[in-house]
Parts: sequence; structure tokens; C-alpha cells
Amino acid sequence: MANIALSALDDHFDQQWKQHMPTEYQRARRRRNGKANYKIIRYADDFVIMVSGDRHHAEELREEVAAVLAPLGLRLSPEKTAVVHIDEGFDFLGFNIRRQRKRGTQKWYVYTRPSKKAIQSIKDKVSEKTYRSTRHQDLDELLRSLNMSLAGWANYFRHGTSKATFSAVDYHAWYRLMRWIRAKYKGRTGLSMKQMRRRFCDAGWRFACNGVVFTGASSVKVTRYRYRGGNIPTPWTPEPPAAPSG
Repeated sequence: MANIALSALDDHFDQQWKQHMPTEYQRARRRRNGKANYKIIRYADDFVIMVSGDRHHAEELREEVAAVLAPLGLRLSPEKTAVVHIDEGFDFLGFNIRRQRKRGTQKWYVYTRPSKKAIQSIKDKVSEKTYRSTRHQDLDELLRSLNMSLAGWANYFRHGTSKATFSAVDYHAWYRLMRWIRAKYKGRTGLSMKQMRRRFCDAGWRFACNGVVFTGASSVKVTRYRYRGGNIPTPWTPEPPAAPSG
């Protein structure tokens, strides 16, 4: 229901855009006159309003949003609503979006990475799959389960600046696997790292069993998202003119 109601918010800001900010010239004139330019990005009941202006412009827009939602019986969540600068960054749909200076240069870019909450969530899932209560499983069964979870998670985040994050998540999974294997197969004399590598690794320190190898999140190739802007169709995209009938 909230998702349907929030379409009114889309309509409100789409009208604002079409009336006051449709061209680059109009947006530049607004900025010269001390006004802000803004646009809403929404997915289901999560949305963010990007503002080219000052903090007071964003504060005023927050009040405007609250006024639009009030007649619909909706209100902004104080815990989830904040006004932040792009250099501080913000979380949206599991991503952290933040502008930073590129290392070794004086150029600034907006980076999109998995948020800390999203990273902790997948680490917790890996830890859950490698608790001592799961040691009744065969190793190949566990490897297959971990690969599926990590690849699924990585596929969602593959369009961000995620390569280093994937490696860090894989290291956490590798460490949990190492402890799980040593505890399961320790025997009477214990299982040394050398024995574990010889018995449960196929290439270097890559765990493998019965043809199933640990591939983790890093098996998913990172493909950076390219801005498409107005090329993405929306409910407000004008219909192309009909072809003349012959």
C-alpha cells in the first residue's frame, strides 16, 4: 500500500522537474538565483532526494516531502531520514554512496560500495553456516552452500566498487572454513595446517572436496555501472510519436 501511495511523491517531484528544471539553462539560472535543483530516486518505499544546493534547501525539501505524505496517512521515519552531504555519504538499498578523492590524484568521484550493514550481514550468514552445529555436513556440501550464498550476494553488488570488499568477505569465509575443517577432522592428534592443506586444498590454499572448490564472492566479475540517465524508461517517459500510417 505504501508503495502505491508513494507514487504521489513521484508525481509531485516529476511535475516540479518538468516545470522548473527541465533544461540545463533553467537549472543554471536557478542556481544563480540561489535556488536548488533536485530529483527523487525511489525504489518501493525507499527513496532519496538528490539536491544541488545548500543544506537549508534540503531541509526545506524534507518538510515538503512530509507535507505531501501527510494526506496519504504516511510520515517520514525520524530514524531513517537524514540530511547529509555527498562527501559524508549515505546508505541506499544496501549500497554506501559517497564522494571521495581518488587516491594519488586531486580528482573527486562518487563511489558506490556495499554498505557496512550489508557486509556484516553476509559475514554473519557465513558464520552461521560454519557454526559447530553444522559439522555433521560433508565438506563438499558446505562448500556448495557457501558458494551459492556468496555468489548471490556478490551478484547484487557487482556494479559497485566492490572488488576489495569481495576479497575481504572471502577471507572471512576462508578463515571460518579453516576452523570448521580443523575442528571436524582433528582426530586424536589434531590436524596441522600442513595436513589440512594436503588433504583439503587443490591449488595453493583453495579448499576443495569431491570436485567442489571454494570460489566465494570473488568469482563474480565486477562490472562498473555506467550512467544512463534519461535513457532509462520510467512511467513519465514521453511516448514516441506514432509512425504515420501508409
